[in-house]
Amino acid sequence: VSLMVDADHGYGNALNVMRTVQELECAGAAALTIEDTLLPAPFGEAAPRLISLGEMVGKLRGALEARRDPGLVVIARTSAPQHADMAEVQERVQAYASTGVDALMLIGVSKREEVEAVRGVTDLPLVMGSYGSDADEQEFLRANGVRIMIRGHQPFFAAMKSLHDAMKHIIDGGSPTDLKDEVASSELRDAVLEVDRYRNWQKDYLS
Repeated sequence: VSLMVDADHGYGNALNVMRTVQELECAGAAALTIEDTLLPAPFGEAAPRLISLGEMVGKLRGALEARRDPGLVVIARTSAPQHADMAEVQERVQAYASTGVDALMLIGVSKREEVEAVRGVTDLPLVMGSYGSDADEQEFLRANGVRIMIRGHQPFFAAMKSLHDAMKHIIDGGSPTDLKDEVASSELRDAVLEVDRYRNWQKDYLS
């Protein structure tokens, strides 16, 4: 399974970004994002802000220099739509694209005209971190170069709630058998746990 990794801001300056890229490439990542948010947030500042355009360009150039596998996808991630006007967003998008990155990830875009404005200054594939209430407009997004839509953490949160509810039921004195209608079927468990493969291993190596 291809893995796209959120590499935050690369964990330091451009040289740290280079080390991050090397480590993630060796670990087998298929893609990674480097963002232009100032991290960690300075003491006393509640709202995040962006690093300078020049610093981000240096980070992206370093990321590309550190890459050894041309199949590793380097994605420039910008939160500029959340913090700046469209003119600055377009300026950053053009500057990031000029470094040679493979794609751009946009955080905070919520309107059609914003997508179109970004598409007007780059032909790179776009990754959307969110898209407001129009997230289901797939044809429009596809026509404007969006190739990946991050749909949030809801599946993880749903699993979290299920686990919490099940454990609370038991802690409160309930029986595990009461959960029979809430758990995965035996067929689903066998598929997820690759039971057939494990049984074949038993036959091949333990008989």
